[in-house]
Amino acid sequence: MSEPDRGRGNWTLLTGHGHVLVEIARHPGARIRDISPVVGLTERSVQAIVADLEAEGYLTRTRTGRRVVYTVNRDSEFRHTAQAGHRIGPFLDLLTAAGTDEALGSDDDPR
Repeated sequence: MSEPDRGRGNWTLLTGHGHVLVEIARHPGARIRDISPVVGLTERSVQAIVADLEAEGYLTRTRTGRRVVYTVNRDSEFRHTAQAGHRIGPFLDLLTAAGTDEALGSDDDPR
């Protein structure tokens, strides 16, 4: 094992919920099957996370024909007491501004 890899666990800074929320903020019309490979989770896991986020008021689901479009409630606050009083909107602005080309494509992608 090389020196930089020593002691590095298999973890990421954001949880699955965070990754899914960022991808939905980037692509509100993305399908669960589109989000799944980007965040590295199964479709079933992404569906459960979307349900959690919706139940807690972070997302609103709207059916448009046969498609579902998600709206992120940017005024929602972080759940952890260490971030008490901070809204998710500015956090999402930071993470959605960078790296959008590597994700699912533009918002007008017909997927």
